[in-house]
Parts: sequence; C-alpha cells; structure tokens
Amino acid sequence: MTCIVAMGSNLSTQKMVPRELLEHALELFADEGLTIRARSSFFANPAFPAGSGPDFLNGIVIVESELTPEQILEALHRIEAMLGRMRTQRWGPRAIDLDLIACGNLVLPDVETVTQWMTLRPEEQLQRTPQSLLLPHPRMQDRAFVLVPMAEIVPEWAHPVTGLTVHEMLAALPSEQVSDVLVIGR
Repeated sequence: MTCIVAMGSNLSTQKMVPRELLEHALELFADEGLTIRARSSFFANPAFPAGSGPDFLNGIVIVESELTPEQILEALHRIEAMLGRMRTQRWGPRAIDLDLIACGNLVLPDVETVTQWMTLRPEEQLQRTPQSLLLPHPRMQDRAFVLVPMAEIVPEWAHPVTGLTVHEMLAALPSEQVSDVLVIGR
C-alpha cells in the first residue's frame, strides 16, 4: 500500500533541532516496515493556528508498506514517542508530528464520516478528536503546509472524496496562506 505521510517539527529537544528530528524520524521508518519512495523538500511556515508556537519545519513522504493503515498510524506514533513527542495540547508546539494523510484512494471509515469531519468548524476541530482513523486526513485540503510539499512530489494526486487534485486544492486556498510556506531545501 502506498501512503502519504506529513511530517513537522517546531520544537527542539535536548539532543536535536527540528531538522535533525525530521531526518532521524525518516531513518526510523524502515524499522517500522515503512519504505520511503519519495520525499519533499523541507518547508518553513508559521505554526497553525496562528500564534500557537514557533514556526514549523514541514515535509511530505511517500511510503510503501504491507501494514494496514491502522498499523501504519501506530508505527508513526511509536516513532513520535521515540523522538520525544508529548501529546499535551491539541495543535500545540511539538518536537515531532507525523500524520497519515492518505493511503491510496482509501476512505476510512466511510465517505459520510470523513465529510462530516472535513466540514467541522475550526472551533469544533480544536475540541473534538476522532475515535478512529480518518482517511484521507480531514483537514489536508485546508492546509498549505501539507499541500505545498505534496505539490512538489505528488501534484496530480486526487482527493478520493472531493476528486480535487493537489493543485486544485492549493488554488482554492488564500494566496497569503500558500505564500507563507517557504522551501528551505532537502
């Protein structure tokens, strides 16, 4: 199964700065049964929501795995834990954040549930947490820091619920949100 994983960091640990944390996470993927097929450049962008912490370093990785999507998510959570991720505040600063964005054209658990989460008001998104894995990620289409790196390596990927490509989703975002995501290299 081919999956898209978003990665981000905006806090240093005692041992590593954000770029080192992301690079180390990539090194741990193979140990978890995740084969990297492509990776984007790293991009710097303001924390989301605005004012919630230092700027982030983000990127996208395409992985292949024999694992189920649920097992892939568990593997990503193990990598986060190994690198010092503390889940204390929703959308708060973090040393490492690995999000399963999509697995092929899978929609989990179903179109209706994913659509409900995609249309949830921002204040509700902050308060509620899904009880099961949602694919594709219900807020990916709203986030330039996910779509800009995706446009670099999978520009024609189409959202299985909306049918929109990465380029079409990017074009629908406010231009200032897109221009805030700056490439800084590999």
